[in-house]
Amino acid sequence: MFGRFDPQGIDPKAFAGWVRPISVSGLTAAEVGSNAHRVERTLRDIRLDGADHFVARFQLAGRSAMTHNEEAVRFGVGDVVLVDLARPATFFNFANGCQRWNTIALFLPRRPLVSHLGFEPRGGLCRRSGTAVVRVLLDLIRNSGEEASPRSPTDCYVRLAVHDLVGAVFAPGDPAPARHADKLFMRVRAAVKDGFSDPDFGPCEVAERVGISLRYLQKLFTQRRSTCNEFIYSIRLDYAAHLLQRQAALGANQALSEIAYASGFRDHSHFAKRFRQRFGHAPGAHVGEESCNREGALNVWG
Repeated sequence: MFGRFDPQGIDPKAFAGWVRPISVSGLTAAEVGSNAHRVERTLRDIRLDGADHFVARFQLAGRSAMTHNEEAVRFGVGDVVLVDLARPATFFNFANGCQRWNTIALFLPRRPLVSHLGFEPRGGLCRRSGTAVVRVLLDLIRNSGEEASPRSPTDCYVRLAVHDLVGAVFAPGDPAPARHADKLFMRVRAAVKDGFSDPDFGPCEVAERVGISLRYLQKLFTQRRSTCNEFIYSIRLDYAAHLLQRQAALGANQALSEIAYASGFRDHSHFAKRFRQRFGHAPGAHVGEESCNREGALNVWG
């Protein structure tokens, strides 16, 4: 369910372990327990299963420790740790008496989680049981059923809520998310410049190329007081202005309808309307350097 793990430090004949599946509105979770003193996930395990997910691991019984992602933490009942299955991890059990530990593990596919949060959480983090958000997230998982129920219209909202809670629990304490958003927006700009000439190219295609959700794409532009549609049209108009200026410099005579189509517009009338709104004059008047928007067209296209 979650990838390969190797229980060690116990005679195989004495080993005991159990797994109880839990469905959380389409997300997979499980209650997992064992009497193994040590459980490892090695580079070999990673190569063999290729799992690329996070696991939020809530401690229900016993005390444990984890070394993972250059972090070493101890945790007890009610605490939660984040495990990145793309990296090795080792767990140690310090339970008393029966020497058993018990956890609930929530399975979080990387791409949907990172796309929703806008940053990639770091495996190896531990959050204590006293945090209200930790308790809410654990209660949500524990109150879900063992079997996958028929799809409900509310399932997608519950999954979004789970992602929000995970983000709240494991949000980093430094400006890394902001740096990540800036790098992501650079990828968005590159995707738009690659695809703007297609009249059917829009926000959905941008989100798909960059590998983020449409919701998060909209969030990136809202933070910059703009929209993805307006940005695409801005790039199209900058490119059209560049073509017009080059045509004037070379003394060429390319039809305006051809320039409109090459810039991603379906028809000349829409192109002319947008162009006038942007530059204050018709495309046919955009022939001199003095009327060209240097800050836009020249800086973008050179």
